[in-house]
Amino acid sequence: MTTKTYTIPSINCNHCVHTIKMELSEVSGVTKVDADLEHKQVPVTYDAPATEEELVTLLTDINYPPAK
Repeated sequence: MTTKTYTIPSINCNHCVHTIKMELSEVSGVTKVDADLEHKQVPVTYDAPATEEELVTLLTDINYPPAK
């Protein structure tokens, strides 16, 4: 199991948090998603078949690209 924390500068409200959590939770292999509005961070715990590339692509596709 892997946990990766993404910093997402475009998180501005609880709706953003809800959208990110909902979308990432639907990815096969993702077991836990948290989001911290104040620090703009999203820790994601996942296992195969989910990949980091897939998670970053999804975040970018829903307009919440992680900081590089």
